[in-house]
Amino acid sequence: MCKRPENLDSGIEYFKTQHLLRDLKGQTISNSLITMVAQVVQTIVNLGSIIVLARLLSPEDFGLVAMVTAIIGFLRVFNDAGLSMATIQRAEISQAQVSNLFWINLGLGIFMTLILASMSPLIAWFYEEQRLINITLILSLSFVLTGATVQHMALLKRQMRFGSLATIQLISVGLGVVIGIAMGWLGYRYWSLVGMQLSTSLSFCAIIWSVSHWRPSIPSRKSGTRPLVNFGSNIAASSVLWSFARGFDGLLIGRFYGSAALGLYSRAYVLMARPVEQLISPIESVFLSALARLQSNPERYRSMFLRAYGIVTLFSLSITGMLLPLSTPITLVVLGDKWEAAAAILAGFTFLGLYIPVWSISTWLLTSQGRGRDFLMSMVISSMVTIISFLVGLPFGPVGMAFSYSISCLLVNLPAAYYIAGRYGPVTTNMLWKSFFLYIPVWLVVCAVTAVVRYHLVHQSSALQLIICVPVGILVACVFSYLYAPARRAVYDLFRVMKEWHEGIQNDNVIENEVR
Repeated sequence: MCKRPENLDSGIEYFKTQHLLRDLKGQTISNSLITMVAQVVQTIVNLGSIIVLARLLSPEDFGLVAMVTAIIGFLRVFNDAGLSMATIQRAEISQAQVSNLFWINLGLGIFMTLILASMSPLIAWFYEEQRLINITLILSLSFVLTGATVQHMALLKRQMRFGSLATIQLISVGLGVVIGIAMGWLGYRYWSLVGMQLSTSLSFCAIIWSVSHWRPSIPSRKSGTRPLVNFGSNIAASSVLWSFARGFDGLLIGRFYGSAALGLYSRAYVLMARPVEQLISPIESVFLSALARLQSNPERYRSMFLRAYGIVTLFSLSITGMLLPLSTPITLVVLGDKWEAAAAILAGFTFLGLYIPVWSISTWLLTSQGRGRDFLMSMVISSMVTIISFLVGLPFGPVGMAFSYSISCLLVNLPAAYYIAGRYGPVTTNMLWKSFFLYIPVWLVVCAVTAVVRYHLVHQSSALQLIICVPVGILVACVFSYLYAPARRAVYDLFRVMKEWHEGIQNDNVIENEVR
């Protein structure tokens, strides 16, 4: 396994990546497993916070904060502006370039804070809810905190220090959850959600600055920053479009159906998407860094991508296949009886369990290859389709919007994304579709068997349904993966990865003992 250079914390070594190529495979395997374990822990922490806060707070409390976070989600992309990916993807980069990017990110964070704060009366007017003014003013501070950490995160990812990054995220999320639950227990209602978000951002900023010893220099001219900004601008424009489109449903529901309906809708989406996103996001960070280093080696690039595609897709589809038949008991057990209306919305969202993993993986091709314009084109199409789907579903309420969005993603967004991603590069569109259809049977079998078992338990308690159906679904996924050749190969790849990771650790221990 490749060791981290001893002088990494001096600052300069944050920009060099040649040492990673000596054992890129080992680095990728190790960091993937570390981030997966960390995300499992973080998912458990987040799930615990959802369970507790859903019982301490009302749907209206969640809806009030969701009204503001819908706006924040749209503006958040300006914090990054695509400049973190520019730092990660670039083969060579300097202290002056990263420093300039840092000041751009921080300046954008301050600007976004001022913009959101000034918009607080307008937001309250739009939703016809005066309590949103103070909520908006407090949450606007998160933009400054995020802007101050973008390049520190990018440099840690560039150096593939995902263990450090995972630890920072776990600690900051844990602190935020503790503060949020404590405030909820003390009766602060929706302010507990505000406190949880702000304390998470504040603790993350403080910890990452103490862990990363890189410090920005003063801004400088003629440092070659413009190409990085141009690449980032395409990523940022894509993110702006997508964030607006993805947050459009929250605006519509909050305006036409009220805060309680938005609270139900937002919690249903979180129950479906949060576990999948938390699985994909850290693995994406690891593989984007690795794939960016392999741009000059098409064969290794293709092999690494397709192996990652198989492992991630098999695992995520095995889990999400249980969501549709178990949407009602999951809602009642996790959120409580007062959230029963969210079960139908969750059922509408479950088809996204098919879409999110495979779509997210296809975007790795665009970002790792530096294809900013193709990324922008893909996001323009996805954003337009998403907005139209929300408008189509609006007359049918939150449930109709959930179903409309899910179906449009599978039938329109995914084909467009695959076509654009596979037009150029080592991985073609045909390869993407072949891999997709290879793993669809896993989702179908798990979903069907789980539905049959749950049908025979429909008169039992929701907790008992989950206790029986979830192990059955997992068992079916394991058995089918053993019998079905494509899934069996993905499982074999996973075990081979774990074996290589274990052997790498043993080799490191042997070397350390010999040195001693």
